[in-house]
Amino acid sequence: MKRSLLLYGIVFSVLINIFQFVNSSNILKRSEEVSTISKKELKKAQDTIAKLRDNDTFSLDTNENAQEYYFEYDVKALQTKVKEDLTAFNADKKGNKYVSYDQIGDNPFLINNIKILNHRWIIANFSDGKVWGEVLIKYFHNADKPTEFETVETLIYQETLN
Repeated sequence: MKRSLLLYGIVFSVLINIFQFVNSSNILKRSEEVSTISKKELKKAQDTIAKLRDNDTFSLDTNENAQEYYFEYDVKALQTKVKEDLTAFNADKKGNKYVSYDQIGDNPFLINNIKILNHRWIIANFSDGKVWGEVLIKYFHNADKPTEFETVETLIYQETLN
């Protein structure tokens, strides 16, 4: 009786160990499958974000309607002229006059980067080396005259302590 009880105990413990081994193997396989699916989903999400970044909807370069407005001009040359006309105002000692903020520190506000959104609007960022901001500018291209600009809205970011 003691032997058969001992034999049943050994058989039972072997069956339990086999069950746990098979179950652990299945869990490990499923975990690897989920990890692979997650890596594929992550790659797909990263590809989607890259496509959205590359899709430059708000740009004169890709806006056919805005380009049609300048059908008689070379759009690249026009963009260069408009950018040069706007940055020429950086030469003023008081800073670029299309930044509607007065000088805060030792340096005047100068326009750094310019993006021509369409046939009428420009967005640009400006700084004095410490304080940064952005400006939305309306522009009017004239073939024989300098480009006319009009500040629509300006914002300045709070100075961050480093």
